[in-house]
Amino acid sequence: MSHSVGVRQAQKLKTRQALLDAALRLLEHQSLSSLGLRELTRAVGVAPTAFYRHFPDVAGLGVALVEETLGSLHGLIGAILAETGDAEVRIARTVELIARHVREQPAHFRFIARERHGGVGPVRAEIAAQFDAFTAEVAAALGREPVSAGWSEEDLHMLGGLYVEHMVMTASAFLSAREARESGAPEAPGEEQVARTARDRLRLVSLGRLHWAGRDPDPGH
Repeated sequence: MSHSVGVRQAQKLKTRQALLDAALRLLEHQSLSSLGLRELTRAVGVAPTAFYRHFPDVAGLGVALVEETLGSLHGLIGAILAETGDAEVRIARTVELIARHVREQPAHFRFIARERHGGVGPVRAEIAAQFDAFTAEVAAALGREPVSAGWSEEDLHMLGGLYVEHMVMTASAFLSAREARESGAPEAPGEEQVARTARDRLRLVSLGRLHWAGRDPDPGH
């Protein structure tokens, strides 16, 4: 009996992953809001009713795709931020982490870039929640560094958000460079050019951080 249950559970997980993978392929050239349930289940070879054994609706599938794309980054970014030592090494490792993930999962990041401001509310909310979690994690890690002594929680959160927005912008730049290269655009920037710009911007943020004296309590001053 337990063996049969295990086989069924494994098959269920396999079908669920097949639905996620097929959705990513179909979303290469369309938005989630236009994805048809029959189109998706036909690509996997299951009945439309089987979809609901895995997801409540197409929005639920989109939320699962967000979790699959961004969930694995939490631990990796946290590990880099926890490193001590040369800031240049940490900057380089952060940019390379983003580049590697875009190289390995271009469809995932294309999906995030499209749906971040798309028309499916729960997916938009999940992306925002993931980015908020990243911001809190980055702010907490930066707050433990000696250079952040005396910083307010508000300023640390602002700095964390700046790093996260930079990561998102860098991922989009790597993705755009990849797509331009694949289309044969003659003036397409190379990955190293994108990486160099990303590293320079992070250096600029780091330098500004060293000289930040806190927010002016009187904006009109």
